[in-house]
Amino acid sequence: MAATPVASRAGDADHGRPAGTQELVALRASQINGCAFCIDMHTKEAAHAGESSVRLNLVAAWREAKVFTDAERAAFELTEQGTRIADAAGGVTDEAWANAAKHYDEDQLAALVSLIALMNTVNRMNVIVQQPGGDYQPGHRG
Repeated sequence: MAATPVASRAGDADHGRPAGTQELVALRASQINGCAFCIDMHTKEAAHAGESSVRLNLVAAWREAKVFTDAERAAFELTEQGTRIADAAGGVTDEAWANAAKHYDEDQLAALVSLIALMNTVNRMNVIVQQPGGDYQPGHRG
């Protein structure tokens, strides 16, 4: 049932966030949502942007890993809470938002929220059409 994959533009460095951070956020949302195509894409794009295999391998366990900055941790927390809205009665907590706001200005936060929302949409579309992962080549986003 696989169709043409839906790709995101998560790797475009904008609003002061490095492309690697965007790819890591996109990767984390994709891991939570089980989107093989997006996990494949964002892992490869992050590596292409200079991320190490150690950091890529530890994204799923970021809370216990020592290789992420406080800003990246805040972005991961916002990503997780924004992705798992149905799992938490209150959605994103005030603490998670305040922590992200310590590291990102208003424009950066807006871009981060947009990225998280986009990734959740793209992940769900690819999962619904059973888009497989594994063949993505860096730099070939649609």
